[in-house]
Amino acid sequence: MNKLTKIGVSALCGTLAAVSAANAGTMAVGGTATATFTKLSYGDTGNPVGMATWLTFAGSGELDNGSTVAVTIAYDDKAAYSTSSIALTTPGLGTFTYDEGGGTGLDRFDDMLPTAWEEVDGTGVGVGLQTAGGVGAANDIEWNVSTDMLPDGMNLYLSYSPKPDGGNAADKSGTGAAGAPIDGSGYDVALSHTGLYDGLNVFGGFSSISQGKGDQVDGDRTQYILGAKYALNNLTFAYQWSIDNRRLGDGARTSYYENNGYGVSFNVNDDLSISYARHDSERGLNNNTTVTNEVESFQIAYSMGGASLKIAEVEANNALYDSTTAGDRDGTTIALSLAF
Repeated sequence: MNKLTKIGVSALCGTLAAVSAANAGTMAVGGTATATFTKLSYGDTGNPVGMATWLTFAGSGELDNGSTVAVTIAYDDKAAYSTSSIALTTPGLGTFTYDEGGGTGLDRFDDMLPTAWEEVDGTGVGVGLQTAGGVGAANDIEWNVSTDMLPDGMNLYLSYSPKPDGGNAADKSGTGAAGAPIDGSGYDVALSHTGLYDGLNVFGGFSSISQGKGDQVDGDRTQYILGAKYALNNLTFAYQWSIDNRRLGDGARTSYYENNGYGVSFNVNDDLSISYARHDSERGLNNNTTVTNEVESFQIAYSMGGASLKIAEVEANNALYDSTTAGDRDGTTIALSLAF
C-alpha cells in the first residue's frame, strides 16, 4: 500500500490529547481499486461486472512515556466504515487494542489456509461457511502480551467483550439489548508459536460466551481452534480444525459446527502464485441430524507492479448447509486490482 499523503496532527483524538503526545503524529492514506467479473452456475447472476474500492487511514503517534498509539480505519464499501481500531503499545507490557470489525482474539485464526487470493468463502460464490471466531469476530478489547514476557517465537492474545452481540457502537453509546441467547460477557485466549521448528507456525485458541439458560439454550457457547502451517521454500501447507458449540437447545436448531480445512500454495516466482484449499464444515442439530458443507477453491494470482490479476474457481456441495440440489454451487470470479 503506497502512501498518498501525510498530515501532521497534534494527537490522534481528544482523549489521547489528555495524556499528552510527545511528538506530532502522522496520518497516512492508501487504497486499492478492484474490478471483478463473476459467473455463477446457480440462480440469476444478472450483471456479472462489479467494483469495489478500499481506503485505509492509518494514524500513529507517541506519548511522553514512550508508548505508541495507532488508529486504523478501513473503508471497504459505500455504506459505512468496514473496520476500525485504536491501539496503545506500552514497552514491556504489549499492545492493547479496541477493535470493531473482527480479526482479533480467536477470529485471527478463523481461516489460516494459504491462498493465492481469498479464503474459500471470500469469492463470488455464496457458500455460507460457518467458522469459529469467538468474541474477536466483532467489537472487543484485546491484549497482545509483550513478547518480552513470553518464550521466543510465541504470541499470546487475550480478548474480552462485555456483550459480544455482534454490534458496533459509536462513541458515547452502546449496541442496545443483545438478542437471545447472549446474556453476558465473553472472552478469547489465542496462541501461536513459530519457534518450535524452522518454517512451522502452530496456532490455536479457546472462546467462551455467556448464554442464557432455558428451553432454547443448554449451556454457554464455546469455540476451539487448533492448526499448523508449514512453509518449505516456495510451498506452504496448512491444516486446521475448529468447533463452534452453539448449544441451541431446540431439536431443529444448531448444536455445533465442526470444521476441517487444509490447503497448499505455491509461489511459482515473485509475481505468480497458485493455491488449492478445502473446508468441510459439519452442522449438527439437536435432533441428531447432520449435513456437511464442502467447499473447495483453486486460485491463481499474478502481479504486475501495482496491478494484480486474480482468478478463483469455487465448487461447493451442500452450500448453506442445504443437502438438496440447491446446495450444489460453483462459480468463477476474476478480479483486476490496482493499488495506489
